[in-house]
Amino acid sequence: MKIAVLGAGAWGTALAIAFSSRHTVALWAREAAKAAEIAATRTNSYLPGVTLPALLEVTSDLDGALQGADLALVAAPTGALRATAARIREHGPIPLAWACKGFEADSAKLPHEVVAEAYGDDLPSGVLSGPSFALEVAKGLPTAVTFASRDEAFARETALELHQRAFRVYFTTDLPGVEVGGAVKNVMAIATGISDGLGLGLNARAALVTRGLAEITRLGIRLGGRPETFMGLAGVGDLILTATGDLSRNRKVGLALGQGKKLDAILAELGHVAEGVNTARAVEQSATAHDVDMPITAAVCDVLFRGVSPREAVQELLARDPKGEA
Repeated sequence: MKIAVLGAGAWGTALAIAFSSRHTVALWAREAAKAAEIAATRTNSYLPGVTLPALLEVTSDLDGALQGADLALVAAPTGALRATAARIREHGPIPLAWACKGFEADSAKLPHEVVAEAYGDDLPSGVLSGPSFALEVAKGLPTAVTFASRDEAFARETALELHQRAFRVYFTTDLPGVEVGGAVKNVMAIATGISDGLGLGLNARAALVTRGLAEITRLGIRLGGRPETFMGLAGVGDLILTATGDLSRNRKVGLALGQGKKLDAILAELGHVAEGVNTARAVEQSATAHDVDMPITAAVCDVLFRGVSPREAVQELLARDPKGEA
């Protein structure tokens, strides 16, 4: 099988490395200079200490990467999914997958809705998601993820092709549920990072993770997801990893906010895309449109976009009236 991985950031490069043990893989970088650097050094600065396999092709030629591909896998940020899918469509029909996690910022649409508009729904397509730090995947450490497609046969066959001993791939037909879990957990990771940055303790972190899962589940079900999905890898699994793991970019953003740093400076220092920042406003917009109560999301948006201090946002959450747990 030939796989074209589109996006040579940390995640795209890690997936290309993982899949190259079983398949022919072409890793596409948008910038020619970046592609040349990776190809020449067999390293990517986003993945320190990792060497790319000798047979992994690295290119900035999109048509060349897609030539003969059996699967195109978009590993660019969610904001680039629409344009990338449209470019793939120009090349010709290829089964499409994506590994980005978020809502489209301007439209508040989920990735599969973006793909339907930019690529069409006449070809098999699906999302790869779950608890997976790029550096650990690139190093071959054990990881388990989920591939979701509304086409059950495509979901099963793709999972089987991508599955390997240290990179276990499960499958499901709950496409919206998997996407909501992968998107909203980034917002919750910012919230738990803020709590830890303020020094509020492990009890507070556990409360935020638990109530954050409730918010994810409420929105996910309203958008067509199934409850059991949020108890699995793409739900609670991804949330726990991103909210507590030291490699989490979104958690790092929250930690720095809780320590009093400004968002612009945090993002400049981070050097990577933190999807939760771009996604938070779209999640809040979707929650409002569907009448879903998401107080943690609102508090994160207060801090990110409305000038509320992290401590004030926490105090507002604590001041909410008690209610039955659901």
